[in-house]
Amino acid sequence: MRLFEVQPAGLPGVAAFVVGGLLFFAILVRTLVMAGRAEAGEKRSGASRLGIGLQMAGFAAVGFGGLRIALLPASPPALAQAAAVAALMGGAILLFLAASRAMGANWSLAARMRADHQLVTGGVFARLRHPIYAGMALFLAAEAVGLGHYRHLLVGVPLFVAGTGLRVREEERLLRAQFGAAYEDYARRVKRFLPGIA
Repeated sequence: MRLFEVQPAGLPGVAAFVVGGLLFFAILVRTLVMAGRAEAGEKRSGASRLGIGLQMAGFAAVGFGGLRIALLPASPPALAQAAAVAALMGGAILLFLAASRAMGANWSLAARMRADHQLVTGGVFARLRHPIYAGMALFLAAEAVGLGHYRHLLVGVPLFVAGTGLRVREEERLLRAQFGAAYEDYARRVKRFLPGIA
């Protein structure tokens, strides 16, 4: 289908995406290992897992298709593409690192509520309520730019947004149930994804 035709990419941009992606996933695996096993008394959300699936479908939709390496490696367009990918991936990695460190034992892949769960409002969470999802959006953009799959965002973004919306609703529902007025006050002060905007 012509609408989803792959756009020209350069080797530096592809390399920046691959290296950034490997680094991101290495950090994710390390964080998963550090998070450890589920504990007795945890409340986990099944709907959150559906959200994860939709987000992953969004990433798959953007990544699906071939590569058209047509930009000369040292050309200004190829270098600009690589710089954009490096900046987007760097932002994604920094947001994930900052959020997972601030959350500590509270962090998990799917939404959950531990018996000793704490409301984290410091660090990056003083500026954003959902920094990991903001970082994932940067990763999605880096994937599209690095692979020349800009048009694939027409399918990938709605899937990602639907999955993120589902996960956010579940997480906020659990936090409201656990922390009540303290979470409501925090939610009034701090935006979800962009400081001071949204």
